[in-house]
Amino acid sequence: MNFLSHIRIVLVNTTHPGNIGAAARAMKNMGLRDLALVEPKIFPSTEAIARAAGADDILAGARVCRSLEDAIADCALVIGASARLRTIPWPELEPRECADLVSGSTAKTAILFGHEHSGLTNEELERCHYLLHIPSDPEFSSLNVAAAVQVVAYEIFLAARRASRTERQMSPFATAAQMESFYGHLEETLHEVRFLHEKKSSPSLMRRLRRIFNRARLEQKEIHILRGILNAVQRQLKRRG
Repeated sequence: MNFLSHIRIVLVNTTHPGNIGAAARAMKNMGLRDLALVEPKIFPSTEAIARAAGADDILAGARVCRSLEDAIADCALVIGASARLRTIPWPELEPRECADLVSGSTAKTAILFGHEHSGLTNEELERCHYLLHIPSDPEFSSLNVAAAVQVVAYEIFLAARRASRTERQMSPFATAAQMESFYGHLEETLHEVRFLHEKKSSPSLMRRLRRIFNRARLEQKEIHILRGILNAVQRQLKRRG
């Protein structure tokens, strides 16, 4: 289904190759084709091919990445699946809400699934606009990664069939790479104006700033405006220095 081509499934640090194959099968069942693997322990693998059960083309086209940044650099929307809630609340979606969001957009989208035992780290979640949580029995909330992909892919498939494709995005959203560059520029400027201090500032401060901007879903034009402001601040500091 071509109208799902903007959605990428990203498996991060997958340990068992069978899970990669099963995830590929789940994707093909639901019309998803774009698979990225971040530092898989074993890949390629005959076990992955066996579990794919006919979705060999998804595995053959999968992109193996050295880092999460490489896997999502061209994505304007990043969603991280996690069974664990975090100390700092993150904008949260359930699978159906996630499906409505991504199927109603043409922006390049990555949906991340973490390590089988530990899920996504806080640092990986910082790259995400939303946390995707699949509700389950609290007495047994551990969901296999391929099963999680199947649940999410199914909801996306149904939502995509309902979604109207007539609306066009007027201004493209900022990509993950553009957002990371902006965050680096922002942190640099905040140090220069002495809002941040190397020894005194809490690491959670930048994390909270990230959350603010991730929630806003900045467009590329808006990123250019904000970076223009930061450049102007830095120029004024240099003149006064």
